[in-house]
Amino acid sequence: MYFVYVIKSKKDKKRYTGITNNLTRRINQHNHGSKATPSTKNRGPFDLIYCEKVENSDVARKREKYLKSGIGREFLKKFIQK
Repeated sequence: MYFVYVIKSKKDKKRYTGITNNLTRRINQHNHGSKATPSTKNRGPFDLIYCEKVENSDVARKREKYLKSGIGREFLKKFIQK
């Protein structure tokens, strides 16, 4: 089981979209800067603002790509308060 997630920085209000097989661990990594991507390393703490559970990594990658697209960002507006 994989998760596609969107987090929002409390510091600069920017979003990050990613995938993981352990959502709790990954959010903690983002929030504590350990094993965080360069784009999130110094931007924490984060709030989880959207999450989907999918069956495998291939589906997760496709869904992540969709959420990063223009139409995917429009989809997310339904769930995200600016």
